[in-house]
Amino acid sequence: SGPISMVGALMLAGPVEIGMSLDIASIDAISEINMDYTATIFLRQRWRDSRLVFPGNESVSVDGRLVSLLWIPDTFIPDSKRSFLHDVTVENRLIRIFSNGTVLYALRITATIACNMDLTKYPMDRQECTLQLESWGYNLQDVVFYWTRGNDSVRGLDTLRLAQYSVESYYTAVSQAVYETGHYPKLVLHFALRRNVLFFILETYVPSILLVVLSWVSFWISQSSVPARTCIGVTTVLTMTTLMMGARTSLPNANCFIKAIDVYLGICFTFIFGALLEYACAHFYTMQHQTLQDMHRQPEVGSTAQEEPTEQSPNQEVKINGDTKLKQGCGLSTVKDAYGRAAAVFIVENPHNIDRHARTAFPIAFFFVNILYWLYYLCF
Repeated sequence: SGPISMVGALMLAGPVEIGMSLDIASIDAISEINMDYTATIFLRQRWRDSRLVFPGNESVSVDGRLVSLLWIPDTFIPDSKRSFLHDVTVENRLIRIFSNGTVLYALRITATIACNMDLTKYPMDRQECTLQLESWGYNLQDVVFYWTRGNDSVRGLDTLRLAQYSVESYYTAVSQAVYETGHYPKLVLHFALRRNVLFFILETYVPSILLVVLSWVSFWISQSSVPARTCIGVTTVLTMTTLMMGARTSLPNANCFIKAIDVYLGICFTFIFGALLEYACAHFYTMQHQTLQDMHRQPEVGSTAQEEPTEQSPNQEVKINGDTKLKQGCGLSTVKDAYGRAAAVFIVENPHNIDRHARTAFPIAFFFVNILYWLYYLCF
């Protein structure tokens, strides 16, 4: 009956107004795989209890172990996955009672909090995470939450230094949580994080660009150097595949997002594989060109039959055999002409022009695609 009477006496005059403020000590880790962040915060709550008024203008600090003797709010973090109260060397609680009945209750908490992330523009993404504070059992008729100084109630984000992110902006909001059991007070801290892309430029983008440029070296190597050109093409393809696999290790395996880094690595892989295919085509047309030259150099064998008048029956047989040979010769020449006309469509007069055009076409196309890529992901 003691705690129930204490709560009833405290709330006779209406809902208790609880002011809150936060100090963000650190954000230890931001995980894209689990889509959460781990933060250590100092949570301070203030409310007024008329039963604790005492004469004078001083304040009294109470041992944290006496918290069970006082009424305290049942504040919790709804999006928290794991959290704990620090207890070295004692539980990190602070209870200070002022002469007008105001109670200051401070805690040091480390919590892993969920943050829904949109990784479409990764690593040029901007994530907006929240830190929510709600009342577990007391609804809006019992308690009311408010920020003590508005946006100035949150400190530490301005000076926070993160490994991959920088805090772009933050603001506070007052809301309410609606559940089946009623409406509950809620305070929300919104903060935007922008990823530092310089690390990814040095680790992923620059190596992939250099691999694409390396694949173009084969355009200046003679087509007769089959091992050299094949080695460059296969090596760059395998290295690019390894780079693509390494870029995915820090990201969720099952993710519906097509990320910006995946698009760029796919573009680079396409250009590298295209350079390998270019040599295959150039080599094929070179061999075809040599084969056609060899065919034209061979002397054509005419099929002319010398007929000598003999007896009637042998003459008839010779004429028949001669007509058959002429028909076979006409048929072979017709097939050869048809094949020649069909092959002429796919024949390149000078196969060395393929490399000469590739030296210009590949860099121009890659430069143009890069302009479109960076404009889209940086400006939109």
